Amino acid sequence: MRIFHCDSCGHPVFFENVRCLQCESALAFLPDRMAICAVEPVPDEDQGLWRRKKRAGRTAATRRYRLCANSSAYQACNFAVPAADANPLCVSCRQTRVLPDLSVPQNEDRWRRIEIAKRRLFYTLARLRLVSPAPHEDQDGPVFEFLADLPGRQVMTGHRQGLITLNVSEADDAERVRRRVELHEPYRTLLGHLRHESGHFYWDRLIRDSAHIEGFRAMFGDERADYGQALAAHYAAGGLPADWQDTHVSAYATSHPWEDWAETWAHYLHMVDLLETAASYNTTLALPGDEDDVDEVTNPFEGGTVDFASLVGQWVPLTLLLNSLNRSLGQEDAYPFALAPAALAKLNFVHDVIQASSSTTAP
Repeated sequence: MRIFHCDSCGHPVFFENVRCLQCESALAFLPDRMAICAVEPVPDEDQGLWRRKKRAGRTAATRRYRLCANSSAYQACNFAVPAADANPLCVSCRQTRVLPDLSVPQNEDRWRRIEIAKRRLFYTLARLRLVSPAPHEDQDGPVFEFLADLPGRQVMTGHRQGLITLNVSEADDAERVRRRVELHEPYRTLLGHLRHESGHFYWDRLIRDSAHIEGFRAMFGDERADYGQALAAHYAAGGLPADWQDTHVSAYATSHPWEDWAETWAHYLHMVDLLETAASYNTTLALPGDEDDVDEVTNPFEGGTVDFASLVGQWVPLTLLLNSLNRSLGQEDAYPFALAPAALAKLNFVHDVIQASSSTTAP
């Protein structure tokens, strides 16, 4: 996620900000610009319309927006909606089809946290040209249900035929840590969940019934193996194959080819998002003891075709730096993985599939 700048005063602002701390301008994410922008109410109009804030040397913007209905009702969104769009929800919030009971106080807070993660997922998918940032009638990305456990009904997080279901208890830090320990998962976050489940959606979209299917089977295995039996065997074995790091990005990826793909897909989204963040800070990297070989981190979403070897060349020292910084603060590694050549080859496959998809999609 890149760091934005208030286009009223130039102060750095972040993806979740709704107000600039320097000049106090209102902020909103404008999907048609894929940016956080300073906005102001349209004068002399009583329709709740907004526009990009006028500043010296720039004429007043002509495009009009409304704030997402979840902004005014729940302070749960900072995306804007084009004024001509009849849908009261932004392009991200309209993907959520079912919410938990918001009269339960903790559910509203859980939902807000999940939507923050989902908007970050939306941003990355849009930057990869896998979803359109422009609202339209035909849904081109996954849809979501965020549900809470009820007596006699336990909600399972997962994907089925374009629908991603998430148990909202995953938004509770204590519950998420409990499950992380119980399931032997070194990394478990809301954003990680959504990235993983989006991988299942895009397997259906980009791999199944496509020219990539045989390449997928050669790389990840035959997905026609019984899924239920594979998961049962994985958990019966304790979920930790001794040699998983030789061939997979995570232990869970060993359970079935579908899960191998989804875990690898999520790691690829981790990679491009973190590299974009580092590029926003003009980060340069050199491994300790090799200070003569300094590399500037580049934005993976800019500059045309992206070379995978270049991504990895920046990714490895960047994650070492990230983990070292975390340890300096007494925290666990932010990225607790070491990618072997076989796992990198799978990431390269994901990269090539996304690049092929992006090349056929208009910017």
